[in-house]
Amino acid sequence: MEYVILGAGAAGITAAKTIRKADENGKITVISTDTQVHSRCMLHKYLSHERDAAGISFVDPDFFEKNQIAWLQGKTVNRLDTQGKKVYTDQGDEVSYDRLLIATGAESFIPPVGNLREAENVFGLRHLRDAQAIDELAKNAENIVIIGSGLVGLDAAYGLMETGKKVSIVEMADQILPVQLDKTAAFEYQKRFEEAGARFYLGRKAADTVMEEDKIIREIILDNGEKLPCDLIIVAAGVRSAVAGMEGEGIVIDRGIKVDDYLQTGAEGVYAAGDVTGLSGIWPNAQKQGETAALNMCGSHVEYTDRYAIKNTINFFGLVSMCVGVILPQEGDVVIAREDSRNYKRVVLRDGKVVGVLLQGDISHGGIWQYLIKNQISISGIQKDIFDLNFGDFYGIKDNGEYQWRMKAISR
Repeated sequence: MEYVILGAGAAGITAAKTIRKADENGKITVISTDTQVHSRCMLHKYLSHERDAAGISFVDPDFFEKNQIAWLQGKTVNRLDTQGKKVYTDQGDEVSYDRLLIATGAESFIPPVGNLREAENVFGLRHLRDAQAIDELAKNAENIVIIGSGLVGLDAAYGLMETGKKVSIVEMADQILPVQLDKTAAFEYQKRFEEAGARFYLGRKAADTVMEEDKIIREIILDNGEKLPCDLIIVAAGVRSAVAGMEGEGIVIDRGIKVDDYLQTGAEGVYAAGDVTGLSGIWPNAQKQGETAALNMCGSHVEYTDRYAIKNTINFFGLVSMCVGVILPQEGDVVIAREDSRNYKRVVLRDGKVVGVLLQGDISHGGIWQYLIKNQISISGIQKDIFDLNFGDFYGIKDNGEYQWRMKAISR
């Protein structure tokens, strides 16, 4: 059996490992634009100089040799032939497959504002090559502007501030981390960043740029007319699935590559996993998708069930937060919150079930909330404080042949 994996990120590498365990003799080929395996979650540590390029790899140096995996590095697949079961690279390689996994990830989205897309001092932060370019330019940069205050934007800010750089952060929402946190939790991080020297421009958009003949943007013009001087710009305003060149008969692309419950596309023998699918774009989920797809490529019939279990753990300036599931409630949802001088907890209930939780400070009991969200357990009629729930409050039963979880009758 010949397996080809496009991409050497979390999904692709996990898939390669899983296939080798399941099929000792199969031929595995990984093709990636990247020339070094690295964790995108650790790129900020490269920017802070806490780690070098080798230090953000998540595989052993001899990973490919040890697992007998061929790695075509620094090459990009730009055409698929799903009928002939072949892929073609930008360097003229033609590679045949019996099973193909598309795990090409996602690319930073640079909005069509002013000269952002053509300037030579504008970068996203998705790859080691991005971090290397940013680090080089940052050596002499006095004013750094970051567009977007999500996790990637704040990671970049945090890493650069560790080296003594000044950063200004532009965010169109009226709070930082608008996807991950509510205003209460977000403000705790904003205070810490500001105390460390960061400047925030909240509720503002980049409306235009001033670029000189050398293709260097010197000013970002905000939608209120304010001008921010800059030598370096990092855009962290979202990503787009890396689907360029992935067209092929049977493959449906709608933002991401569409897959079924077994992560198979509509093309025979072709699977997809990770950010390219548009499913949950966090590291553990990408790894799980890579594992699930790989098992199915090897003949198993394993369903991927974590489509909506979105989890993020955030840690800046020693303050830790964990958010799982829904953070922004819908009309009709019930929100329960508790706050003291050190901790903040917030739960979102929908139809008697926990659909989201946010913990800040002490996150040691986060497992119970992930358990409740993943298993969609009803806690209607609960008679104890919701924040005192523990695993002992639930039991499992067989219902129509399936194991399901129920809440015990609880008294105060």
